[in-house]
Amino acid sequence: MRRLDLNEHLEDFLIHLRDVRRMSPNTLRAYRSDLAAFLAWLPSEVSIPDRLDVRRYLVELQDQELKTSSIQRKLASLRAFFRHLRDHGILATDPARLVKGPKAGKRIPRFLTVPQVDALLNQPFPDTTNGLRDRAILEFLYSTGCRVSEATTLPLRYLDLHSGSVRVLGKGRKERIAMLGRAACRAIQAYLPARQEVLVNTQSRDPGVLFLNRFGRGLSARWIFQVVLEHARRANIPERLTPHGLRHSFATHLLDRGADLRAVQELLGHARLVTTEIYTHVSMARLREVYDKAHPQGADA
Repeated sequence: MRRLDLNEHLEDFLIHLRDVRRMSPNTLRAYRSDLAAFLAWLPSEVSIPDRLDVRRYLVELQDQELKTSSIQRKLASLRAFFRHLRDHGILATDPARLVKGPKAGKRIPRFLTVPQVDALLNQPFPDTTNGLRDRAILEFLYSTGCRVSEATTLPLRYLDLHSGSVRVLGKGRKERIAMLGRAACRAIQAYLPARQEVLVNTQSRDPGVLFLNRFGRGLSARWIFQVVLEHARRANIPERLTPHGLRHSFATHLLDRGADLRAVQELLGHARLVTTEIYTHVSMARLREVYDKAHPQGADA
């Protein structure tokens, strides 16, 4: 039997992900890497991979002591690829459909306490272009719960400071509405004249995004990571804080104050509720701590 040329179909699949599903270049690179590794591993005598081949591959990945999350990602790539081939009549069955990956323990996301967030946002910022911008970045991330990629690409025209809301293009170019608190609106309003001054001084064409570097171009994700890390250090926050840590804090604090889980899912832009449910474990852990300290029959009684 002539071996199916999966490499040829891989290219078609990646084009589908780019043009139809509108996936980002980083996501496409991950798919290409995962699938190319499997095709390189596949024995040459195999004409069409089956379920046993997929299972053997996962076992070898586990023997290499890869992280469970990495193996699960590679399996997800295989499932998407084979499902695409089946749906287009290239394969009769999907060899990865019923294959289960290794179970991962639920990892509790790191987040700041409310006093830590207060210390981060209420620290003194210099009255300079960078100082005004950095305060606006931190207020924006905590107020909206946005991903760093969403913050770097946010069009200025999507802001509505009057209503305190912003349109956000999330993963898969799915649009949602995020909320801006009063402090975030004030910080952004204070930053906008400085943003305009950067464009005038550099004689740059306005790129249209909210946060700019000193050259008048859109700020990179790496730079926002540095902004968050530096100001967390200045606020004496012991954890190595990342922009995603502010997103975790946003979700946790909402749930701690009684927000509906589906509302938080909508604000975060999660496609599935199960992704948001990780934050209920955080809240329950804190409730347990309060209970143990306060209840007459708690752990500290």
